[in-house]
Amino acid sequence: MLKRLLYIALRECRILLKNPIYGFCMVVFPVVTTLFFTSMMSDGQPLDMPVAVVDEDNTSTTRSLIQRLDAFQNSQVVAHYPTVSEARRAIQQNQIYGFLYIPRGTTDQLLSSRQPKVSFYYSLASVTAGSLVFKDLKTIATLGSAAVGQATMRARGFTDEQIQTFLQPIRLDMHLLQNPQTNYNVYLSTVLIPGVLMLFMFLITAYSIGTELKFGTGREWIDMAGGNILVALIGKLLPQALVFLTVTFAYEYYVFGILGFPHPGGVGMMILLAVLSVLASQGFGVFAFGLMPSLRMSMSICSLWAVLSFSMAGSAFPIMAMDEPVQALSWLFPLRHYYMLYQICVFNGYPLLEAWFHLAALAAFALLPWLVMKKIKNAMLTYVYIP
Repeated sequence: MLKRLLYIALRECRILLKNPIYGFCMVVFPVVTTLFFTSMMSDGQPLDMPVAVVDEDNTSTTRSLIQRLDAFQNSQVVAHYPTVSEARRAIQQNQIYGFLYIPRGTTDQLLSSRQPKVSFYYSLASVTAGSLVFKDLKTIATLGSAAVGQATMRARGFTDEQIQTFLQPIRLDMHLLQNPQTNYNVYLSTVLIPGVLMLFMFLITAYSIGTELKFGTGREWIDMAGGNILVALIGKLLPQALVFLTVTFAYEYYVFGILGFPHPGGVGMMILLAVLSVLASQGFGVFAFGLMPSLRMSMSICSLWAVLSFSMAGSAFPIMAMDEPVQALSWLFPLRHYYMLYQICVFNGYPLLEAWFHLAALAAFALLPWLVMKKIKNAMLTYVYIP
């Protein structure tokens, strides 16, 4: 059996070297994807996002507020519009992400304590940019009222301690765990890149088995395994697994070792997660081909499942906020379990016992080929490829 495994693995290595599509999908594209996403978000947060101002009051107080808004790290005042309609049109044309509207008489009403209304508008077409712009616009509106209140109370003889107590009766002491810099690269690259890697694993696994049927070499493949489909599958997938593991380990070394992404869970947990993700992805690819013993249909299933995984992982939108049927459906995606294991055990450093169900789910995906091995063997021996 070991000799048969070795012969099939060597045969697969020759196929991998002969067909350039394997080299591109297993090495080149994953490396390019990793460098693309990590370099695109290398600053950690979007900086100097364009915002605008509609200042109908045009006083020294309002100009001071605008200067403070422009001094924020995430926002940059790029335009002044005479009317709200023009500023709104600029948002609709994606020229700015938001604008601050200061109506006429704002300063007079502030000084006379008549509570003027200052409005700000922002776009959530991009959730990250909209949220950061909203935070800056809300902060500048709060600072404006606080500055006027501070000047008024100081003129009335209040001490700085009394003013601080009045303006901020409760002081918030916030601590952002594991990622105090709010580096979006840490949040996004650790799920987007593994999702793309799983996409290639799905496709290459289904493609490598499907080409045996397409080119009529399936019977030869099964005969080399002595008619044992388990030996045939292990021998075929072993070289691919080694390549994918090497690429995954290289990705983890790059993001956690070179870029310094937080990983209090330790190296051992990262190695376990890499092995489970590769085996689960290959298991799903074999299962997809077993369900539909067709090169085209199995790769279509893998593509659909991989694309849906980005939404069902729970990184962009929390799963617990989705409808209950969708929450139940999320358990059918390997990327979801990978992401939860990463969040619980690698990012937060909790023990593996806290995520045992997700560990079992990835192991179950790796064992899915047991359900379709007989069907794959039958397809290789009896099916005729139909383009």
